[in-house]
Amino acid sequence: MRGAALLLVSLVAPLPARAQTHPTAAEHVVLGDSAHAALAPAQALEHYRAALALDSTRYDALWKAGRELVDIAKQIEGKDDSSKHLRDSLYTGARAYGDAAVRVNPTGADGHFTVGQALGRLSRTRGGKERVRFAKIIYDEGMKAIELDSTHDGAHHLIGAWHAEVKRLSGFQKFFAKALFGGGFLDKGNWEDAQKYLARAVALKPQNIFHRLELAEVYVDVGKYSKAREQLSALATLPIADVLDHTYQHNAAQLLEDIKGEKDET
Repeated sequence: MRGAALLLVSLVAPLPARAQTHPTAAEHVVLGDSAHAALAPAQALEHYRAALALDSTRYDALWKAGRELVDIAKQIEGKDDSSKHLRDSLYTGARAYGDAAVRVNPTGADGHFTVGQALGRLSRTRGGKERVRFAKIIYDEGMKAIELDSTHDGAHHLIGAWHAEVKRLSGFQKFFAKALFGGGFLDKGNWEDAQKYLARAVALKPQNIFHRLELAEVYVDVGKYSKAREQLSALATLPIADVLDHTYQHNAAQLLEDIKGEKDET
């Protein structure tokens, strides 16, 4: 009977003050970081937004919210209008978070990177003319992030991929770019810098699967098949740390098969 009475008291008694309080903005960011590490971007985004509801100027919550929107958007593979609209709206939202982060802290590399990453992803889903329109912003934001933090592996990847994407543009797209920007801005693009920046990203974070895959793709573009195979083989056993890492590993295995037997051209 005494045990039952104690149980009743425990159920009706007020909880300790700490248990009654809601998480602070800082605590929401920590919870968001845990969800991000667990590859749960929607849950992470919820916590970062909750942090921003409490403090709209939290720099870390702003750029991290943008990061999660990118992770959600890049998993949407559909080519129908509804999927395209949703994906593009998420990337646009990610860019908005990045812009807000830059306004709060112009000297923070992650804010600039978030803007460039969001537009870089968005440009890959758009036609040639729109990709060209985004090109200068992506380049400027990526280079600014590197200027602010020379060890930012994501920014090095962004710039390396930018050089590669520019080199892959058609002659017509480059002609349009010159008409749009003047002075041949996209003439900056070259295979040497594509390799240099992506190799730097790999050196800074060798366990990152996407870094190695995109570097391997550039090596294939320039006929360095041995180097490509080296990257593709290495990434097969790396730990999964991104929502698309399984896809990247699948793509890498397919590319490795495609270039089997190819001899180096340079």
